Amino acid sequence: MTDRRRLRELGQQMRVDAVRAADAAGSGHPTSSMSAADLMAVLANNYLRYDFDAPTAPGNDHLIFSKGHASPLLYALYKACGALSDEELLSYRQLGSRLEGHPTPRLPWVDVATGSLGQGLPIGVGIALAGRYLDQLPYRVWVLCGDSELTEGSVWEAVEYAGDTSLGNLIAILDINRLGQRGPTRHGWEVDAYRRRIAAFGWHTVEIDGHDIEAIDDAYAQAEATPDRPTAIIARTVKGAGVAAVADREGAHGKPLADAEAAIAELGGRRDLRIDVARPQIVPRPRRFPDSPLELPTYEVGDQVATRDAFGAAVTALGAARGDVVVLDGEVADSTRAQQFARAHPERFIECYIAEQQMVAAAVGLQARGWRPYATTFAAFLNRAYDFIRMAAIGRSTLVLVGSHAGVAIGRDGPSQMGLEDIAALRAIHGSVVLHPCDATSTAHLTAALAEHRGIGYLRTMRGETPVRYEAGDHFEIGGSRLLRSSAADRATVVAAGVTVVEAVRAADTLATEGVGVRVIDAYSVKPVDAPTLRTSAAETGHIVTVEDHWPEGGLGDAVLDVFADTRPAPRIMKLAVSGMPASASPREQLREAGIDADTIAAAVRAMLAQDEYATASRRG
Repeated sequence: MTDRRRLRELGQQMRVDAVRAADAAGSGHPTSSMSAADLMAVLANNYLRYDFDAPTAPGNDHLIFSKGHASPLLYALYKACGALSDEELLSYRQLGSRLEGHPTPRLPWVDVATGSLGQGLPIGVGIALAGRYLDQLPYRVWVLCGDSELTEGSVWEAVEYAGDTSLGNLIAILDINRLGQRGPTRHGWEVDAYRRRIAAFGWHTVEIDGHDIEAIDDAYAQAEATPDRPTAIIARTVKGAGVAAVADREGAHGKPLADAEAAIAELGGRRDLRIDVARPQIVPRPRRFPDSPLELPTYEVGDQVATRDAFGAAVTALGAARGDVVVLDGEVADSTRAQQFARAHPERFIECYIAEQQMVAAAVGLQARGWRPYATTFAAFLNRAYDFIRMAAIGRSTLVLVGSHAGVAIGRDGPSQMGLEDIAALRAIHGSVVLHPCDATSTAHLTAALAEHRGIGYLRTMRGETPVRYEAGDHFEIGGSRLLRSSAADRATVVAAGVTVVEAVRAADTLATEGVGVRVIDAYSVKPVDAPTLRTSAAETGHIVTVEDHWPEGGLGDAVLDVFADTRPAPRIMKLAVSGMPASASPREQLREAGIDADTIAAAVRAMLAQDEYATASRRG
């Protein structure tokens, strides 16, 4: 069998197996898989360098299906490479199967979860950055993209970034099959429309017929011969190629073929060809930077220090201690204080500019290569990348997000700059940790603690200065809290985090002069929250007031309420949070207007106790 004929047969085999997998599942996207089958056959047979027995081998190439709905093709490719059995292929989308509807790292050969369109290429940029500038290894990153997702802004953030950083180890394979989910795509088969746009960002581009084996092979060869800039292979293909009933037909997206057996016969029947994928070249271990003992910054109790300043100093110290720590910035490093890390460790600082989706995507790609990324921007702007954060959790990624300038306490910049929904958003991420320290010492320790956490970690920092409360030797752990005021005579507990800890302590001091004992908890770990301490305080004081510089929905107050959402008796709970839309004002005015300052907290405690006294008197009367 000639090479050309064998590659055609491999493409047909992958189409057949994609049809079979979707048919066995009763769902899936076989037609989206069929358009790219020839592209994948040539890639796997002639150009991919990968050891399926050693998926973490440092020289392995990386293959990302950005069009994750074409998972039947990916699994058909794995079967052709001998990584999957036919039996497992037909377990597609079934309970307990590793072959999910969209790829996830449950399979050892899948680096990241895909399926939310527009993410594979930005993540591929992160892996390619790691290869070229951090690992310094010759692996390539191949990303299969669909034409529908090329309308996503995140794709163009990636295209610009890759061109600007000369990522010659990144190859985008664009499957231009003309049809999206509900009908034709924006540009249809106008492949030159894609070429013009991508070439404008400095990419090498190749336009081909995506079913012409020789043209595909030549395009990949060109990509390998272009080390100084990324390559986009723009392939005109036919959705559902090979089966007349669905080829280039609207209405066939996202469903198994009506007559799978007839389609398989039309494609030439089942085959069992095997691809002997070339092993990667023997390469040295990825470059790693030296480690040293951790020496966190220390602060004097009573000093006024912004937690963002403490983060900058702590992550810089962490970078000296751990050579795997990398910091990414959304062009606000002077404000988040990530600039300190940039000065000390310039080779591990990645400026992503104002492209938060690309920033988080790059962090996901970097962690897939074993780096520990800290991605930093204003808390409010992480919302721009929320879908990437959600998908990172699905992909079991490990990274740290740092959101500064949280809450109304930032003052005069106004609500567009205020992170007021970030705690709720990050609490909703599966397996996440959400930390909001109130002082420099706790911030420094928690910055380091997040480097040990597996999963998504979020550190919320503040613009303004707050008093240092804790000694350098104090211990802070994820899931913990600190009692700042406590006595046997306490009649209420105030639970606070961040700037509201300052206000809660002031309120407790005021109430103490009135003979009212109030317990104050610094709930710096919002998720997981310190449930045992909360339950003990509830039992001993009977009243809880939560106070937070955040909207009332989904923040600290709701985290506390969740602790008591069971069948045990619950304390009386009052939530203080930002309820009205803020405007520009000083930080002190903002806290007062939002109803989260010391005076409001004290008034809330008085009101709760007065209501209890009135209820008791009424019962006696």
